[in-house]
Amino acid sequence: MATTKSELPDTASAVLAFARSRRDAVDRAEAELLVAACEWADLHPASSIDDAAAFLIPGSEHEEPVAGPGAPLVAEFCIAEFGAVLGISTVSAKHLIGQALELRHRLPRLWRRVQSGDLPAWRARRVAETTIRAGLSREAASYVDQQLAPFAHRTSTSAVDRLVEAAIARFDPARAAEAARQAADGRHVTIDEEQVSFAGTMRVTAELDLADALDFSAAVTQGAEVLKSLGSEESLEARRASAVGEMARSQLALPSVEEGAQRLSRNQGHAAARQVVLNVHLSEDDPIARLERGNLATLDQIQQWCTASGTEVVVKPLLDLNEHLVCDGYQPSPRLREQVILRDRTCVFPWCTRSARACDLDHIVPWESGGATSTANLAALCRRHHRLKTHGQWRYERTGPATYTWTSPHGHTYDTDPHGTSPG
Repeated sequence: MATTKSELPDTASAVLAFARSRRDAVDRAEAELLVAACEWADLHPASSIDDAAAFLIPGSEHEEPVAGPGAPLVAEFCIAEFGAVLGISTVSAKHLIGQALELRHRLPRLWRRVQSGDLPAWRARRVAETTIRAGLSREAASYVDQQLAPFAHRTSTSAVDRLVEAAIARFDPARAAEAARQAADGRHVTIDEEQVSFAGTMRVTAELDLADALDFSAAVTQGAEVLKSLGSEESLEARRASAVGEMARSQLALPSVEEGAQRLSRNQGHAAARQVVLNVHLSEDDPIARLERGNLATLDQIQQWCTASGTEVVVKPLLDLNEHLVCDGYQPSPRLREQVILRDRTCVFPWCTRSARACDLDHIVPWESGGATSTANLAALCRRHHRLKTHGQWRYERTGPATYTWTSPHGHTYDTDPHGTSPG
């Protein structure tokens, strides 16, 4: 039961002491969680997988390397159940188990400090994730452990990164030289498609050659001036952003690389119609629109997108998500596939948020067992969790239009719907 304000101490020093004690309790619990993660991995070693089945049956369970060289492999399917019981995704559970094994087997000095209560688990996990991601050899990881352990309680993230780089240079000089060569060219264009603001904007960053950057700046400035002359009342920065979109759409008119190169040389590009597909869910009593990828936008923003110059609006037939569709064969029709994708929105496995459009459509009752290819018997599952359901011991059933109840191999149940997951 949560502590209420009336139960808290009433002096400043007492409140600080109370907060410190709760922080200590959290640190102890997180250290114990790392022990549990290691124990779970020990109970599900790679040797527990039926090698013959893994070899003969495509998509069946395999050995999963979750930490660096020298740490034990684990049976792949055990990860999902450990994550589900903690209320985290399978990917997050893989990171947690991997960090625990990395600490116990490759960073033993840090592990001992955590288990003695001398180092918060979150700091050790941060180091472990860095050494795993860097792919350090056993010797390099041991070097990091030896150098860092005495000071890990007060070492910054950047200092850990520098130490890892030093370990690579010391124990793998050829790799360090190649990394330095690649880093010398820092040019990039990065579009953060996973972060869309409520206003319908997306962050773009770039590092360009000087000449390219100056040309780009001049083109953006000119485009902003053109938009102003055409009557735009937006701010200069907003017009510059719009000019980038107009420039991009002019390139969409190029039918091929060869013809595009010729047009660019003659400066004869022409603007193409904006072609962006948005599946928008609207409600009569709600002024907010929900886009398929889970982002929100105002109705005014949707209207602005549709009425912008050069935008081609195509209205597609509305799909009734509650209509029962059936197909004769194994493969769903395009209409049935689209209906399931729009209905489920994401993979329906507990805590998974992968977009349904990037998922397989699973027959809940297998096709081979008489399961129909229909609205009621199809669900979106990402490839990882599709394999888990097909070759593991997880089972689920559809309990509503877009609701499902899952049962884990150890009998834990979870209810999922488009809003998320809750323990059953």
